[in-house]
Amino acid sequence: MSRDDLSQHPQHSAHSDEFSTDPYRHVPPPDDLRDVDERFVFDFRSYDDLEDGQRWSTWLSVEPLCRGPQPLPDWVVTSQGAIDTELGVLKTGKEADVHLVERADPLDASAGVVMAAKRYRSPEHRTFHRAASYTEGRSMKRSRDERALNRKSAFGRQVAAGEWAVSEWGALVRLWNLGLPVPYPVQIDGTEILMEWITVVDEDGDVATAPRLAQARPSPELLAAYFEQLTDALATMVQNGLVHGDLSAYNILAAGERLVIIDLPQIVDLVGNLNGMNFLQRDCANMCRWFRSRGLDADEDALFAELMAHAF
Repeated sequence: MSRDDLSQHPQHSAHSDEFSTDPYRHVPPPDDLRDVDERFVFDFRSYDDLEDGQRWSTWLSVEPLCRGPQPLPDWVVTSQGAIDTELGVLKTGKEADVHLVERADPLDASAGVVMAAKRYRSPEHRTFHRAASYTEGRSMKRSRDERALNRKSAFGRQVAAGEWAVSEWGALVRLWNLGLPVPYPVQIDGTEILMEWITVVDEDGDVATAPRLAQARPSPELLAAYFEQLTDALATMVQNGLVHGDLSAYNILAAGERLVIIDLPQIVDLVGNLNGMNFLQRDCANMCRWFRSRGLDADEDALFAELMAHAF
């Protein structure tokens, strides 16, 4: 149709002008939407811009295998509109820092959770003490990564940070699935692991981070219960060929009447790692020494022998 033809159709011309100046003119009124398939109808909700120290939830941006094991605890927030807000540093370490992060949907006041975010440093990541003895028997998926690690290049340090994060993630998922007392692993994204924040209610009724076992002063009855819990957890681990490798009263939390094991990046294979037995003996010695210092008759040789009976 030519311009001359268009001039002979004033109604069409008016329609075009109105459409260009009023884009909502042809949206049907609500009563006319009754016949629209419900699959094509959704509620639109507007969110405010993010502030400093906030980010959109990364839950849906990571691969499914990078999310926690099923079934998800009911406190896990999966809303696409959720926002992660930094609340501060919980703990600093040589290899990683732990922060508190709140994940909540601002348009759903009933849903929100505070989690612990463990972030391995990269590329300034510092090598774990005796790291080679922990990683013996492990293999990298890509030879390029393994060469970079051996050269200790800048990229190699990035790979190292990711390797330890992946190792701890895998340990948390595996131990959680075995029913062991570890924080629930929510997700891993690069060198950051989001996990359950283990808490207690203090004397003032406020929620606080559970203290490390080294800081606890349990009664004799609770002390004995703690040792029994620890023995059961270690027995389950060795039954599945696993050793913590760096167990002490500083990487166990005393959450009221239960213990929770944390800091698992150096977990080793009891048989596949030549140092597996030595690590297990050291774990037994470290823990029994602490329990004896609190008045419990705990013998590391007896504990090691009991664990060996479970292992083989």
